[in-house]
Amino acid sequence: MADPIRVLVTGAAGQIAYSLLYSIAKGDVFGKDQPIILVLLDIPPMLPVLDGVVMELQDCALPLLREVIPTDKVELGFKDLDAAILVGSMPRKEGMERKDLLKANVAIFKTQGAALEKYAKKSVRVLVVGNPANTNCLIASKSAPSIPKENFSCLTRLDHNRARSQVAMRCGVPADAVKNVIIWGNHSSTQYPDVHHAMVNVHGKEVEAYNAVKDDSWLKGDFISTVQLRGAAVIKARKLSSAMSAAKAICDHMRDWWFGTLDGEFMSMGVYAGGNSYGIPEDLIYSFPVHIKNKSWNIHDGLPINDFSRAKMDATAAELVEERDTALSFLSQ
Repeated sequence: MADPIRVLVTGAAGQIAYSLLYSIAKGDVFGKDQPIILVLLDIPPMLPVLDGVVMELQDCALPLLREVIPTDKVELGFKDLDAAILVGSMPRKEGMERKDLLKANVAIFKTQGAALEKYAKKSVRVLVVGNPANTNCLIASKSAPSIPKENFSCLTRLDHNRARSQVAMRCGVPADAVKNVIIWGNHSSTQYPDVHHAMVNVHGKEVEAYNAVKDDSWLKGDFISTVQLRGAAVIKARKLSSAMSAAKAICDHMRDWWFGTLDGEFMSMGVYAGGNSYGIPEDLIYSFPVHIKNKSWNIHDGLPINDFSRAKMDATAAELVEERDTALSFLSQ
């Protein structure tokens, strides 16, 4: 049996973590033979709730779960980490402007980046979930300069899964019959769900998504807006955010990062844009199609981009540039 790995989840008393922790602890993410030490970080007022979460994890009697460490201290939370899943962030409150949201989150992710720098392994893999995820991820990375930029990513797998599922339902096939959808850009309503390079397995034959769906106006209209606005639709229906699907997407993202993507397939991840071939400004965390091997991702280069896609890719990049510049002005204060 391998040595245990240390996995941090922040915002660990929240509802996304509540849906996530069991899957990690039972081996769905890092492997069925990989013992886990779970480190659960939250703010001091949430520690009593966290104690209840710890009791439940203990009561699951999971053989891979070697230790659970609840804490509100960054020096303990970020110590010797192999993986960090940063779920906790300041949510947008009624009447709050986006710049206020950015300012609050810059303070959080500057602190967490500095803690990664000081306490975590330099090989740590960091996934930022808390919104605005792309820019929070960039701030964390900039605050941990000795950890490679490639070790930071943000979650756009939930959007990827949403896009895949919408196409699958439209074609009457299982979700795993759809591959190579792409989420470009920001995890926001400007993201661009792109199926120009997606394939659908219909009766054992791979067909281009546009030919499988046979409804260009839907693919260029309602499909895109449904994926872009799905989180808001869930909140409106459930009166709570999409915790179950977010937790599933976190598991998918981290498992692929750990074990790699299948040959011929790419997944969507928010990653550092440096050196990309798609004309996206470099100092951003931007969602691209990526291949993963040996815990390292590479952007899938060379896809032809039509004018429709180009405009949408550039629009979401412009939003990210504006977010970045606002956040960096706070970071320097």
